[in-house]
Amino acid sequence: MSSRRPRRWLRRLVVTLVILGLLGVGADRAAAWVAEDRLATMAADEAAQYDVQAAETKVAIGGFGFLPQVVKEEFSTVTLTMQQPTFSSVPAEDLVVTMAGVHVPRALVTGGSGAAVTIDSTDVKLRLSPAELTKLAARATGVDDLTLRVVDGRLHAQLSVRGIDADATLSPKVEKGRIVLAVDELSDKVPSVLRDAVSSMLARGITLPKLPFGASLKQVAVEGSSVVLVATVDALTFAG
Repeated sequence: MSSRRPRRWLRRLVVTLVILGLLGVGADRAAAWVAEDRLATMAADEAAQYDVQAAETKVAIGGFGFLPQVVKEEFSTVTLTMQQPTFSSVPAEDLVVTMAGVHVPRALVTGGSGAAVTIDSTDVKLRLSPAELTKLAARATGVDDLTLRVVDGRLHAQLSVRGIDADATLSPKVEKGRIVLAVDELSDKVPSVLRDAVSSMLARGITLPKLPFGASLKQVAVEGSSVVLVATVDALTFAG
């Protein structure tokens, strides 16, 4: 009988520790949900200052353990996701903002107000449909009947030049904050005398409206069936 008692106490101790661990994880996660909701509201309010609206705004706090990060008043990573956003009245598919070194005053997390959240570095990814990029490009280039689409992972342009329909394979690039549509391949339908003209018109560059949070455009790429704008923000602050 005596040999069984230590085993019972050991089992009870293990069960107790497991329960306490689960309670601790639950409390940590519940506190994180509250903070994520608060930060999402602050982010949406800040985005509105840049004429950005979205159907849904969510925040996910990364890093190991929420409460230990609260004690330090710094989250290692915070990811902001906005679904179906518009920026300066331009519809986008989604907006993902990855923030590192997010300094959050403890009082703000626990329900206070007035304090600001400051972020060390911010990366922005804005996903546009080819149709929306077409509208921006048509105004900037002056090309008639321009349509942009993604085919086999490449950006293509269907256009009309002096009554001649053509298809061009493009490499979008960023030059001085503008999107330049560099022509890689051009259909044989376009006479040689017009090829330089087509390339020149597409390369005029697209000036985008002000990006969310005042971000500076760094790269543009094709991902899936969308065009993705990659930008950075030097100093981002969410007012408390």
